[in-house]
Amino acid sequence: MIGQVLRGRWRTLVVLAVLGALVGAGSSVILSPGYRTTSSVLLQGPREADELLTQAEVATSSVVLDRAAAVLGDGETGADLRDKVATSVAQGNVITIETTGDTAEQTQRMADQLAQEFVKYSTQIIAGSGDAAVQLAQERRETLRQQVAQTNQRISELSAKVNEGKTTVESVQLRTELQGLRSSIESAMSSLNAADTASGLGNIVVLGSAELPSAAAAPTLPQLALGGAALFFLIGLFGHLFTARTDRRLRDEEEIAAALGGPVLATLDVVDAQPAGTGLRAKLLRDDKPWNTPRVDVFADEIDSDVQYRRLVSRLPHRRLLVLAADGDHAGQASARRIAGLADRWFTVVTVSPVRPVVEDTDAEGVLVVSSLGSRPAWELVGIAEACADAGLAVVGTVLTRPVRPTRTRSGAPAPSDHEALAGTA
Repeated sequence: MIGQVLRGRWRTLVVLAVLGALVGAGSSVILSPGYRTTSSVLLQGPREADELLTQAEVATSSVVLDRAAAVLGDGETGADLRDKVATSVAQGNVITIETTGDTAEQTQRMADQLAQEFVKYSTQIIAGSGDAAVQLAQERRETLRQQVAQTNQRISELSAKVNEGKTTVESVQLRTELQGLRSSIESAMSSLNAADTASGLGNIVVLGSAELPSAAAAPTLPQLALGGAALFFLIGLFGHLFTARTDRRLRDEEEIAAALGGPVLATLDVVDAQPAGTGLRAKLLRDDKPWNTPRVDVFADEIDSDVQYRRLVSRLPHRRLLVLAADGDHAGQASARRIAGLADRWFTVVTVSPVRPVVEDTDAEGVLVVSSLGSRPAWELVGIAEACADAGLAVVGTVLTRPVRPTRTRSGAPAPSDHEALAGTA
Protein backbone atom coordinates (compact mmCIF):
# COMPACT_ATOMS: atom_id res chain seq x y z
CA MET A 1 0.00 0.00 0.00
CA ILE A 2 2.91 2.33 0.71
CA GLY A 3 4.13 1.75 -2.83
CA GLN A 4 0.72 2.74 -4.18
CA VAL A 5 0.83 5.98 -2.19
CA LEU A 6 4.32 6.78 -3.48
CA ARG A 7 3.29 6.14 -7.08
CA GLY A 8 -0.08 7.85 -6.94
CA ARG A 9 0.75 10.82 -4.73
CA TRP A 10 4.47 11.38 -5.21
CA ARG A 11 3.93 14.97 -6.38
CA THR A 12 1.86 15.77 -3.31
CA LEU A 13 4.43 14.16 -1.03
CA VAL A 14 7.24 16.12 -2.70
CA VAL A 15 5.34 19.38 -2.21
CA LEU A 16 4.75 18.48 1.44
CA ALA A 17 8.46 17.71 1.87
CA VAL A 18 9.41 21.07 0.34
CA LEU A 19 6.90 22.84 2.58
CA GLY A 20 8.32 21.01 5.59
CA ALA A 21 11.86 22.04 4.60
CA LEU A 22 10.75 25.68 4.42
CA VAL A 23 9.06 25.45 7.82
CA GLY A 24 12.16 23.81 9.30
CA ALA A 25 14.43 26.45 7.80
CA GLY A 26 12.18 29.19 9.17
CA SER A 27 12.14 27.62 12.63
CA SER A 28 15.94 27.71 12.70
CA VAL A 29 15.67 31.39 13.58
CA ILE A 30 14.21 30.30 16.93
CA LEU A 31 15.52 26.77 17.44
CA SER A 32 19.05 26.92 16.05
CA PRO A 33 21.46 28.09 18.80
CA GLY A 34 24.21 29.11 16.40
CA TYR A 35 27.81 28.59 17.56
CA ARG A 36 28.56 27.29 21.03
CA THR A 37 31.68 27.09 23.20
CA THR A 38 32.64 26.86 26.87
CA SER A 39 35.19 28.35 29.24
CA SER A 40 36.19 26.82 32.57
CA VAL A 41 37.04 28.54 35.86
CA LEU A 42 38.80 26.64 38.70
CA LEU A 43 38.01 27.47 42.33
CA GLN A 44 41.07 26.41 44.35
CA GLY A 45 40.83 24.89 47.77
CA PRO A 46 38.13 22.76 49.41
CA ARG A 47 34.65 23.89 48.47
CA GLU A 48 31.18 22.96 49.59
CA ALA A 49 28.58 21.98 47.00
CA ASP A 50 26.34 24.91 47.94
CA GLU A 51 29.24 27.29 47.55
CA LEU A 52 29.95 26.03 44.04
CA LEU A 53 26.31 26.50 43.06
CA THR A 54 26.42 30.03 44.44
CA GLN A 55 29.52 30.79 42.38
CA ALA A 56 27.74 29.47 39.27
CA GLU A 57 24.91 31.91 39.94
CA VAL A 58 27.41 34.72 40.37
CA ALA A 59 28.84 33.95 36.92
CA THR A 60 25.47 34.85 35.36
CA SER A 61 24.68 37.79 37.61
CA SER A 62 23.69 41.10 36.08
CA VAL A 63 26.97 42.71 37.19
CA VAL A 64 29.11 40.16 35.36
CA LEU A 65 26.92 40.27 32.25
CA ASP A 66 26.82 44.06 32.14
CA ARG A 67 30.58 44.33 32.49
CA ALA A 68 31.19 41.73 29.79
CA ALA A 69 28.72 43.42 27.41
CA ALA A 70 30.41 46.77 27.93
CA VAL A 71 33.85 45.35 27.10
CA LEU A 72 32.64 43.35 24.09
CA GLY A 73 31.03 46.42 22.54
CA ASP A 74 28.74 44.46 20.19
CA GLY A 75 25.77 46.70 20.90
CA GLU A 76 24.26 44.16 23.31
CA THR A 77 23.39 44.70 26.94
CA GLY A 78 23.75 42.35 29.86
CA ALA A 79 20.09 41.43 29.53
CA ASP A 80 20.71 40.41 25.91
CA LEU A 81 23.56 38.14 26.98
CA ARG A 82 21.47 36.41 29.63
CA ASP A 83 19.74 34.17 27.09
CA LYS A 84 23.10 33.27 25.53
CA VAL A 85 24.89 32.19 28.72
CA ALA A 86 24.49 29.07 30.85
CA THR A 87 26.63 27.87 33.75
CA SER A 88 27.11 24.49 35.39
CA VAL A 89 29.27 22.90 38.08
CA ALA A 90 31.73 20.27 36.89
CA GLN A 91 33.89 17.89 38.90
CA GLY A 92 37.03 19.22 40.54
CA ASN A 93 35.60 22.59 41.68
CA VAL A 94 35.24 23.80 38.08
CA ILE A 95 32.57 26.28 36.96
CA THR A 96 31.71 25.85 33.26
CA ILE A 97 30.43 28.90 31.38
CA GLU A 98 28.68 27.99 28.09
CA THR A 99 27.95 30.72 25.54
CA THR A 100 26.18 30.81 22.18
CA GLY A 101 26.55 33.37 19.41
CA ASP A 102 26.03 34.10 15.74
CA THR A 103 29.69 33.63 14.77
CA ALA A 104 32.49 31.46 16.07
CA GLU A 105 34.76 34.42 16.92
CA GLN A 106 32.00 36.29 18.73
CA THR A 107 31.14 33.20 20.78
CA GLN A 108 34.76 32.65 21.79
CA ARG A 109 35.26 36.29 22.78
CA MET A 110 32.07 36.25 24.79
CA ALA A 111 33.09 33.12 26.73
CA ASP A 112 36.58 34.45 27.51
CA GLN A 113 35.30 37.85 28.59
CA LEU A 114 32.60 36.39 30.81
CA ALA A 115 35.15 34.14 32.53
CA GLN A 116 37.45 37.10 33.18
CA GLU A 117 34.67 39.30 34.50
CA PHE A 118 33.43 36.48 36.73
CA VAL A 119 36.90 36.02 38.25
CA LYS A 120 37.26 39.76 38.86
CA TYR A 121 33.83 40.16 40.44
CA SER A 122 34.14 37.03 42.61
CA THR A 123 37.58 38.16 43.82
CA GLN A 124 36.16 41.57 44.73
CA ILE A 125 33.36 39.96 46.72
CA ILE A 126 35.79 37.80 48.66
CA ALA A 127 38.18 40.69 49.27
CA GLY A 128 35.38 42.97 50.44
CA SER A 129 33.74 40.54 52.84
CA GLY A 130 36.64 38.35 53.98
CA ASP A 131 38.84 40.75 56.04
CA ALA A 132 37.55 39.44 59.37
CA ALA A 133 37.91 35.84 58.25
CA VAL A 134 41.48 36.51 57.10
CA GLN A 135 42.40 38.06 60.46
CA LEU A 136 40.88 35.13 62.35
CA ALA A 137 42.82 32.67 60.23
CA GLN A 138 46.07 34.53 60.89
CA GLU A 139 45.48 34.47 64.66
CA ARG A 140 44.75 30.76 64.49
CA ARG A 141 47.89 30.05 62.54
CA GLU A 142 49.96 32.06 65.06
CA THR A 143 48.49 30.07 67.95
CA LEU A 144 49.29 26.82 66.19
CA ARG A 145 52.86 27.90 65.58
CA GLN A 146 53.31 28.71 69.25
CA GLN A 147 51.92 25.29 70.16
CA VAL A 148 54.33 23.64 67.76
CA ALA A 149 57.28 25.57 69.25
CA GLN A 150 56.37 24.60 72.83
CA THR A 151 55.97 21.00 71.86
CA ASN A 152 59.31 20.93 70.11
CA GLN A 153 60.99 22.38 73.22
CA ARG A 154 59.41 19.76 75.47
CA ILE A 155 60.47 16.99 73.12
CA SER A 156 64.04 18.24 73.23
CA GLU A 157 64.06 18.25 77.06
CA LEU A 158 62.65 14.76 77.31
CA SER A 159 65.06 13.43 74.74
CA ALA A 160 68.01 14.77 76.76
CA LYS A 161 66.79 13.09 79.98
CA VAL A 162 66.18 9.77 78.26
CA ASN A 163 69.62 9.73 76.72
CA GLU A 164 71.40 10.56 80.06
CA GLY A 165 70.02 7.72 82.16
CA LYS A 166 69.80 3.98 81.89
CA THR A 167 66.80 2.09 80.74
CA THR A 168 64.37 2.03 83.63
CA VAL A 169 60.64 2.07 84.13
CA GLU A 170 60.82 5.82 84.31
CA SER A 171 62.71 6.06 81.05
CA VAL A 172 60.15 3.87 79.35
CA GLN A 173 57.40 6.20 80.57
CA LEU A 174 59.32 9.16 79.23
CA ARG A 175 59.68 7.52 75.87
CA THR A 176 55.92 6.88 75.81
CA GLU A 177 55.24 10.50 76.66
CA LEU A 178 57.67 11.53 73.98
CA GLN A 179 55.82 9.44 71.41
CA GLY A 180 52.55 11.06 72.41
CA LEU A 181 54.06 14.50 72.03
CA ARG A 182 55.30 13.65 68.59
CA SER A 183 51.76 12.64 67.64
CA SER A 184 50.50 15.96 69.00
CA ILE A 185 52.95 17.94 66.96
CA GLU A 186 52.07 16.02 63.80
CA SER A 187 48.40 16.83 64.42
CA ALA A 188 49.27 20.47 64.98
CA MET A 189 51.28 20.60 61.77
CA SER A 190 48.36 19.07 59.85
CA SER A 191 46.03 21.73 61.25
CA LEU A 192 48.50 24.41 60.34
CA ASN A 193 48.75 23.15 56.77
CA ALA A 194 44.97 23.06 56.52
CA ALA A 195 44.83 26.63 57.74
CA ASP A 196 47.37 27.65 55.13
CA THR A 197 45.33 25.93 52.46
CA ALA A 198 42.17 27.64 53.65
CA SER A 199 43.89 30.96 53.29
CA GLY A 200 43.87 30.39 49.51
CA LEU A 201 40.09 30.09 49.18
CA GLY A 202 39.96 33.30 47.21
CA ASN A 203 42.13 31.94 44.41
CA ILE A 204 40.01 31.61 41.24
CA VAL A 205 41.76 30.79 37.97
CA VAL A 206 40.55 30.71 34.36
CA LEU A 207 41.58 27.41 32.76
CA GLY A 208 42.76 28.76 29.42
CA SER A 209 40.94 30.38 26.56
CA ALA A 210 37.63 29.05 25.25
CA GLU A 211 37.84 26.80 22.19
CA LEU A 212 36.99 28.38 18.84
CA PRO A 213 33.90 26.54 17.48
CA SER A 214 34.57 24.81 14.18
CA ALA A 215 30.88 24.44 13.24
CA ALA A 216 27.48 25.61 14.37
CA ALA A 217 25.85 23.70 17.20
CA ALA A 218 22.95 21.35 16.54
CA PRO A 219 20.23 21.74 15.46
CA THR A 220 21.57 23.66 12.49
CA LEU A 221 19.54 25.14 9.64
CA PRO A 222 20.22 22.17 7.28
CA GLN A 223 19.29 19.71 10.02
CA LEU A 224 16.04 21.51 10.77
CA ALA A 225 15.20 21.80 7.07
CA LEU A 226 15.88 18.08 6.52
CA GLY A 227 13.94 17.15 9.64
CA GLY A 228 10.98 19.30 8.58
CA ALA A 229 10.98 17.75 5.11
CA ALA A 230 11.06 14.22 6.54
CA LEU A 231 8.34 15.04 9.09
CA PHE A 232 5.94 16.53 6.55
CA PHE A 233 6.64 13.70 4.10
CA LEU A 234 5.80 11.09 6.77
CA ILE A 235 2.70 13.02 7.83
CA GLY A 236 1.46 13.01 4.24
CA LEU A 237 2.32 9.33 3.77
CA PHE A 238 0.68 8.14 6.98
CA GLY A 239 -2.24 10.50 6.39
CA HIS A 240 -3.01 8.67 3.13
CA LEU A 241 -2.60 5.30 4.84
CA PHE A 242 -4.87 6.34 7.72
CA THR A 243 -7.50 7.58 5.27
CA ALA A 244 -7.36 4.28 3.41
CA ARG A 245 -7.63 2.34 6.68
CA THR A 246 -10.70 4.29 7.84
CA ASP A 247 -12.40 4.22 4.42
CA ARG A 248 -15.81 2.58 4.73
CA ARG A 249 -16.54 2.22 1.00
CA LEU A 250 -17.22 -1.39 0.08
CA ARG A 251 -14.76 -3.27 -2.11
CA ASP A 252 -15.96 -6.81 -1.53
CA GLU A 253 -18.41 -8.20 -4.15
CA GLU A 254 -20.46 -10.19 -1.66
CA GLU A 255 -20.91 -7.19 0.65
CA ILE A 256 -22.03 -5.00 -2.27
CA ALA A 257 -24.49 -7.65 -3.45
CA ALA A 258 -25.90 -7.99 0.07
CA ALA A 259 -26.33 -4.21 0.42
CA LEU A 260 -28.14 -3.86 -2.95
CA GLY A 261 -30.14 -7.05 -2.64
CA GLY A 262 -29.19 -8.30 -6.09
CA PRO A 263 -26.57 -10.77 -7.36
CA VAL A 264 -23.35 -9.59 -8.97
CA LEU A 265 -23.72 -10.45 -12.65
CA ALA A 266 -20.25 -9.32 -13.76
CA THR A 267 -17.16 -7.48 -12.62
CA LEU A 268 -15.56 -5.52 -15.44
CA ASP A 269 -12.14 -3.86 -15.54
CA VAL A 270 -12.28 -0.36 -16.99
CA VAL A 271 -9.67 2.29 -17.53
CA ASP A 272 -9.82 4.84 -14.72
CA ALA A 273 -11.18 7.98 -16.33
CA GLN A 274 -12.29 10.51 -13.77
CA PRO A 275 -12.55 13.99 -15.26
CA ALA A 276 -9.49 16.13 -14.59
CA GLY A 277 -9.80 18.64 -11.81
CA THR A 278 -10.13 22.30 -12.66
CA GLY A 279 -8.38 23.67 -9.55
CA LEU A 280 -4.82 24.95 -9.59
CA ARG A 281 -3.67 22.28 -7.15
CA ALA A 282 -5.21 19.51 -9.25
CA LYS A 283 -3.58 20.85 -12.40
CA LEU A 284 -0.15 21.19 -10.82
CA LEU A 285 -0.08 18.07 -8.67
CA ARG A 286 -2.44 15.86 -10.69
CA ASP A 287 -3.76 14.36 -7.47
CA ASP A 288 -7.47 14.59 -8.33
CA LYS A 289 -7.65 10.85 -9.02
CA PRO A 290 -7.64 8.08 -6.37
CA TRP A 291 -4.12 7.00 -5.48
CA ASN A 292 -5.17 3.42 -4.73
CA THR A 293 -6.42 2.61 -8.24
CA PRO A 294 -4.69 -0.66 -9.25
CA ARG A 295 -2.09 -0.51 -12.01
CA VAL A 296 -1.93 -3.32 -14.54
CA ASP A 297 0.84 -4.05 -17.01
CA VAL A 298 -1.31 -4.09 -20.16
CA PHE A 299 -2.41 -1.75 -22.95
CA ALA A 300 -5.56 0.33 -22.51
CA ASP A 301 -7.40 -1.35 -25.40
CA GLU A 302 -6.74 -4.75 -23.86
CA ILE A 303 -8.67 -3.74 -20.75
CA ASP A 304 -11.61 -1.99 -22.36
CA SER A 305 -13.12 -4.68 -24.64
CA ASP A 306 -16.63 -4.93 -26.11
CA VAL A 307 -16.61 -8.71 -25.65
CA GLN A 308 -17.29 -8.59 -21.93
CA TYR A 309 -20.07 -6.03 -22.34
CA ARG A 310 -21.80 -8.04 -25.09
CA ARG A 311 -21.65 -11.20 -23.01
CA LEU A 312 -23.16 -9.33 -20.09
CA VAL A 313 -25.98 -7.89 -22.20
CA SER A 314 -26.78 -11.35 -23.58
CA ARG A 315 -27.28 -12.67 -20.06
CA LEU A 316 -29.64 -9.90 -18.99
CA PRO A 317 -33.42 -10.62 -18.79
CA HIS A 318 -35.38 -9.76 -21.94
CA ARG A 319 -37.50 -7.01 -20.45
CA ARG A 320 -37.51 -3.30 -19.83
CA LEU A 321 -34.80 -2.32 -17.32
CA LEU A 322 -33.50 0.81 -15.66
CA VAL A 323 -29.72 0.91 -15.74
CA LEU A 324 -28.96 2.87 -12.57
CA ALA A 325 -25.68 4.52 -11.55
CA ALA A 326 -24.86 6.81 -8.65
CA ASP A 327 -24.02 10.44 -9.15
CA GLY A 328 -20.25 11.00 -8.93
CA ASP A 329 -19.41 7.44 -10.00
CA HIS A 330 -17.95 8.33 -13.38
CA ALA A 331 -16.80 4.82 -14.25
CA GLY A 332 -20.21 3.40 -13.29
CA GLN A 333 -22.11 6.00 -15.33
CA ALA A 334 -19.94 5.42 -18.41
CA SER A 335 -20.42 1.64 -18.13
CA ALA A 336 -24.19 2.09 -17.69
CA ARG A 337 -24.38 4.12 -20.90
CA ARG A 338 -22.30 1.54 -22.70
CA ILE A 339 -24.54 -1.34 -21.57
CA ALA A 340 -27.66 0.53 -22.68
CA GLY A 341 -26.05 1.31 -26.05
CA LEU A 342 -25.18 -2.35 -26.73
CA ALA A 343 -28.62 -3.65 -25.76
CA ASP A 344 -31.14 -4.30 -28.56
CA ARG A 345 -34.09 -3.71 -26.28
CA TRP A 346 -35.40 -0.87 -24.22
CA PHE A 347 -32.95 0.16 -21.48
CA THR A 348 -33.04 3.52 -19.73
CA VAL A 349 -30.02 4.97 -17.97
CA VAL A 350 -30.78 6.94 -14.79
CA THR A 351 -28.51 8.63 -12.29
CA VAL A 352 -29.50 9.07 -8.65
CA SER A 353 -27.97 10.93 -5.75
CA PRO A 354 -26.21 8.48 -3.42
CA VAL A 355 -27.10 10.60 -0.39
CA ARG A 356 -30.84 11.06 -1.11
CA PRO A 357 -31.65 8.53 -3.88
CA VAL A 358 -35.01 8.89 -5.61
CA VAL A 359 -36.15 6.65 -8.46
CA GLU A 360 -38.95 8.15 -10.59
CA ASP A 361 -42.02 6.12 -11.44
CA THR A 362 -41.61 4.29 -14.77
CA ASP A 363 -42.94 1.32 -16.67
CA ALA A 364 -39.62 -0.52 -16.30
CA GLU A 365 -39.75 -4.06 -14.96
CA GLY A 366 -36.53 -4.03 -12.92
CA VAL A 367 -33.31 -2.23 -12.10
CA LEU A 368 -29.78 -3.09 -13.09
CA VAL A 369 -27.39 -1.28 -10.74
CA VAL A 370 -23.94 -0.37 -12.09
CA SER A 371 -21.41 0.63 -9.44
CA SER A 372 -17.66 0.89 -9.10
CA LEU A 373 -15.75 -1.06 -6.52
CA GLY A 374 -14.80 1.15 -3.58
CA SER A 375 -17.03 4.05 -4.66
CA ARG A 376 -19.91 3.82 -2.16
CA PRO A 377 -20.25 2.86 1.52
CA ALA A 378 -22.78 0.28 2.61
CA TRP A 379 -25.43 2.74 3.81
CA GLU A 380 -25.53 4.52 0.45
CA LEU A 381 -25.99 1.24 -1.44
CA VAL A 382 -28.73 0.22 0.98
CA GLY A 383 -30.40 3.60 0.36
CA ILE A 384 -30.31 3.01 -3.41
CA ALA A 385 -31.92 -0.41 -2.95
CA GLU A 386 -34.64 1.09 -0.76
CA ALA A 387 -35.31 3.81 -3.35
CA CYS A 388 -35.79 1.11 -6.00
CA ALA A 389 -38.17 -0.76 -3.70
CA ASP A 390 -40.16 2.43 -3.06
CA ALA A 391 -40.62 2.79 -6.83
CA GLY A 392 -41.91 -0.79 -6.99
CA LEU A 393 -38.85 -2.07 -8.83
CA ALA A 394 -36.67 -5.03 -7.92
CA VAL A 395 -32.91 -5.10 -8.34
CA VAL A 396 -32.33 -7.87 -10.89
CA GLY A 397 -28.58 -7.71 -10.59
CA THR A 398 -25.47 -5.65 -10.08
CA VAL A 399 -22.65 -4.90 -12.48
CA LEU A 400 -19.40 -3.88 -10.82
CA THR A 401 -16.64 -1.95 -12.51
CA ARG A 402 -13.07 -2.09 -11.30
CA PRO A 403 -11.14 1.06 -12.34
CA VAL A 404 -7.54 0.26 -13.26
CA ARG A 405 -4.65 2.17 -14.80
CA PRO A 406 -2.79 0.54 -17.68
CA THR A 407 0.96 1.04 -17.57
CA ARG A 408 1.68 0.37 -21.28
CA THR A 409 1.08 2.60 -24.28
CA ARG A 410 1.47 1.61 -27.92
CA SER A 411 4.29 3.40 -29.69
CA GLY A 412 3.31 5.51 -32.67
CA ALA A 413 -0.33 5.72 -31.60
CA PRO A 414 -1.81 8.39 -29.35
CA ALA A 415 -3.14 7.21 -26.05
CA PRO A 416 -6.93 7.08 -25.95
CA SER A 417 -8.64 9.84 -24.09
CA ASP A 418 -10.41 9.07 -20.84
CA HIS A 419 -13.84 9.41 -22.44
CA GLU A 420 -12.94 7.10 -25.31
CA ALA A 421 -11.41 4.54 -22.99
CA LEU A 422 -14.56 4.25 -20.90
CA ALA A 423 -17.34 5.00 -23.32
CA GLY A 424 -16.11 2.90 -26.23
CA THR A 425 -18.66 2.50 -28.97
CA ALA A 426 -22.18 3.21 -27.87
